[in-house]
Amino acid sequence: MDFLEAIIEKAKSLQKRLVLTRGDELKTIEAARVVMEERLASTVTIIGKESDVCKLAAEEGVNISNAYIINPEHSPNFESYVEEYYELRKTKGITLEMAKSAMLKPVNWGAMMVHMGDADAVVAGAHDSAVDVFMAGLTILGINPNVSTASSCTIVVSPDTCWGEDGAFIFSDCSIITNPTAEQLADIAICAAQSCKALLGSEAYVALLSHSSKGSKGEHRDIEKVRAAMEMIKHREPKLIVDGEMQLDAALLPSVMDYKIPDSPVKGKVNTLVFPDKDAGNIAYQIAKLFGKAQVFGPFLQGFKKPINYISHGAALSGAVITCAVSLAEAN
Repeated sequence: MDFLEAIIEKAKSLQKRLVLTRGDELKTIEAARVVMEERLASTVTIIGKESDVCKLAAEEGVNISNAYIINPEHSPNFESYVEEYYELRKTKGITLEMAKSAMLKPVNWGAMMVHMGDADAVVAGAHDSAVDVFMAGLTILGINPNVSTASSCTIVVSPDTCWGEDGAFIFSDCSIITNPTAEQLADIAICAAQSCKALLGSEAYVALLSHSSKGSKGEHRDIEKVRAAMEMIKHREPKLIVDGEMQLDAALLPSVMDYKIPDSPVKGKVNTLVFPDKDAGNIAYQIAKLFGKAQVFGPFLQGFKKPINYISHGAALSGAVITCAVSLAEAN
């Protein structure tokens, strides 16, 4: 079973509750229709003014009759959500009036639904900026207790199934943390391993990538950062199967690893690639897509206590549905 089939089947089996934040976006309501038709979720809630959402659906011929539509301003939960947001943020100087304003933002309302147990996963739309989505995750859902940094992962599926997990890899972080510190890099690696288990259904074998393989290129501050991250991971997550620093060819080719890192625990099994910075990760997945003809999915946020993701501006309907399916699968 390939990645897409596995994610779809997992979402169907779990039957979690999905909330979509942008009822004013055609792609969002189209995704809602597909999720309901394919029975990927037990319920789908769309945030927006009911008259506007239904008008857009009718004009575009999209059947969302089985979806719930919530206008935060008129919801019976508005006051309780405002109070909860205030309690979460009052030490940061948030007032009740500021909390009311915050709860009128669709992405914050969707995150609060998940936080309060009224939904299991939230997917924001293209009109919600990535920064707003990330901040909703930070301020409302919170970060997993074993890390201090949330980040992202991209799923890259090679047509050659001899690589990774039947061709599938986790690439991290390609979208969020521009130049991570050693501590942040350790967090990214730990979260990427969790993403591998949740999304690829496999034990993670993590490679911390660099332009050096165990000192083969001498000393450099960028190498030292990766080495420091490696030591932190070993201390914090001793059961995690990880190695680095290493070059990409050493990570993927057992013959090269035999020469450069002969005793590596990840030899021949790497399915999770952690890049030293966002530039390297972003360039890598685009090269895999353009030259290697790989399928690329994401980015997907990782490190939050509960699933929150967003539909990117350029995503096709299929990509939006995959984002929904991934979010529902993460809600296990």
